[in-house]
Amino acid sequence: MTHTTHNAIHSWREAVSVYLRPRVITMLFLGFAAGLPFLLVFGTLFAWLTTAGISRTVIGFFSWVGITYSIKVLWAPVVDRVPLPLLNRLLGRRRSWMLLAQVGIIIGLVGMAGIDPAKNITGIALFALLVAFSSATQDVAIDAFRIESVAKEIQGAMAAMYIGGYRLALLVTGAGALYLGKYSGWSFTYLVMAGLMLVGVMTVLIIREPETSVNGNTRQREQRVVDFLENNAHLPDVLRQPMAWFIGAVICPFTDFFQRNTSMALVILLFISLFRISDITMGVMANPFYLDMGFSLDEIANITKIFGFFMTIFGAALGGILVVRFGIMRPLLLGAVLVASTNLLFALLAKMEPNLMLLAVVISADNLSGGLATSAFIAYLSSLTNVAYTATQYALFSSLMTLFPKFLGGFSGIIVDSAGYFFFFVYAALVGLPAILLVLYLMQRSNTDTDLITVGPKGQD
Repeated sequence: MTHTTHNAIHSWREAVSVYLRPRVITMLFLGFAAGLPFLLVFGTLFAWLTTAGISRTVIGFFSWVGITYSIKVLWAPVVDRVPLPLLNRLLGRRRSWMLLAQVGIIIGLVGMAGIDPAKNITGIALFALLVAFSSATQDVAIDAFRIESVAKEIQGAMAAMYIGGYRLALLVTGAGALYLGKYSGWSFTYLVMAGLMLVGVMTVLIIREPETSVNGNTRQREQRVVDFLENNAHLPDVLRQPMAWFIGAVICPFTDFFQRNTSMALVILLFISLFRISDITMGVMANPFYLDMGFSLDEIANITKIFGFFMTIFGAALGGILVVRFGIMRPLLLGAVLVASTNLLFALLAKMEPNLMLLAVVISADNLSGGLATSAFIAYLSSLTNVAYTATQYALFSSLMTLFPKFLGGFSGIIVDSAGYFFFFVYAALVGLPAILLVLYLMQRSNTDTDLITVGPKGQD
């Protein structure tokens, strides 16, 4: 069995050189393709609708389009198990789904470009939904491709490159699209963004499909589906086949996770749901805090976008290197500690007079720790998957990791209004303690119990 921890077996030079691997470089372009649609159905779209005179009520309804990203686990089993006609034979399972999703994104963006929101808001909504659904589907396929392409100790570097490409896409579709929309019109802007999706299309056509193998335990589990078909031969095919598919595509991924991780399964799921609670809770009140401190919009934008962008990329890259050098769990612990402790810097900032230099330092520390923690956490989640169910299991983990933190984050404003920013940031730091303790517990158990925290077979680099 393979474990989520391993001893340091790579030199620093080997750890840094991981970013020169072709598979790792590939994630920069796939990350760009994944990040490009996001703001085009959220912030940038909302700006377009506002300039078109659409009411705030209608714009608010458009935020529901984002629900597709939160429920992608519902159709992840289809991405995992259903081969696409012709495309699957030409490209393979993961690449074919990525290409189909990218075509859907392009069609949706071109469709949005051809509509005047003031005259056909329903058309805009339908094409935006197509973009969001296709984007979420692309995310599922890219995550599966990433996990199956390399060994688990390289996942941190893969995640760092993905984050870099994703963040670059957010700059292009955020500030870049707003600038282009102002001077060239929104229709032209969305056509340009549709064209930029060709970056993802070309990448998919160039890369090779990952090679994966299914272990013995998984084959035995899949055999039960065959047994089900044989034991229920009296049922009509219209019932037997869908039921067998549901068992293999939906039930087996969940039973596989619990059987591999035994008594630790619930602890792992609890840890996943709590790891990001500190940074998500703090993030809800970040911009209101900057404004209430007296910083101007230009100052906030310059520092959070410029310093934030580069420090996030640096932190993510550092996290990838540390995962190669020291394994997954120790960088994961470092990330959890840094994310929680940097909130105390915001508490310090809340007690001081507005100071741009101090704001830059605090934001730099916060983004560096966030980038490091994210790449280590993605590597950890990736190590928990079985390649037979990669898309389904990772979609479950990625949905779970934001569900409770986002719910708790909804109460952030109440705490600020009742107790002030200083107490809020101290609170945001303290809610990160359970994640730190759970990392320590998982590290201790993985070192003492050889049956715990196991993962499926790893892909080839």
